[in-house]
Amino acid sequence: MCRDARAADHKHKEMMYKILIVEDEEQIARFLELELMHEGYTTCKADNGRSGLETAQSGECDLVLLDVMLPELNGLEVLRRLRRTSNLPVIMLTARDAVMDKVSGLDAGADDYITKPFAIEELLARIRRALKKSSMADGAGTDGRSAYDVKEAAVLANGDGRVKLDKKQHIVTVDCNNVELTQREFAMLQTLLENMDIVLSRETLLDKVCGYDYVGETNIVDVYVRYLRSKIDDAFGIKLIQTVRGVGYVIRSH
Repeated sequence: MCRDARAADHKHKEMMYKILIVEDEEQIARFLELELMHEGYTTCKADNGRSGLETAQSGECDLVLLDVMLPELNGLEVLRRLRRTSNLPVIMLTARDAVMDKVSGLDAGADDYITKPFAIEELLARIRRALKKSSMADGAGTDGRSAYDVKEAAVLANGDGRVKLDKKQHIVTVDCNNVELTQREFAMLQTLLENMDIVLSRETLLDKVCGYDYVGETNIVDVYVRYLRSKIDDAFGIKLIQTVRGVGYVIRSH
């Protein structure tokens, strides 16, 4: 296939995707609209959180670019409400760059997070990755797991059995007491338990918890480990997650 034909095919494929831009700054929204249209995407826009949520819930869009600071409903609240009924890919757009703001967005269900100002090429790459990931997820089971995952052990435990994680029921208990974890805290603990006695680097944990295509600071991992230690180690007087200085984190079997 010649280069022009490949380019035309690429454009044709992207025309299949419709992207919702939820941004109250008109100049930014227009810039994004023009760049996305140039890449072959179709677009729609909303300039406040309430109308953005309604459009996202309509089922007419394939991905949402969602600003955090919005009138009527802020972006995090839009995302929380959307996640009650939809797994629509969402990339957060914001001028905030603090780690805690990023953690809040990821915990609320964002697929990715990019701070302003950003290079349009980077945003386009993240859009392509999010759409690809969403398309791959459509081929999995209704709960997002593959048939292979279902065959794995449903319950994981640490060395002395005090901490148990039930993958099917999404429950964590310590000494038979339920511990409430966010989705990514749960994923972090599951990854560490599945790799007992193996020291996992921050990069590996970031890949497992936020997805292999996530591009962000690895210190987000430290934040989630701190949350887990507060909810498990500190609350129940055990030392579950150990730090291996200069390498990463591990749960020991003894």
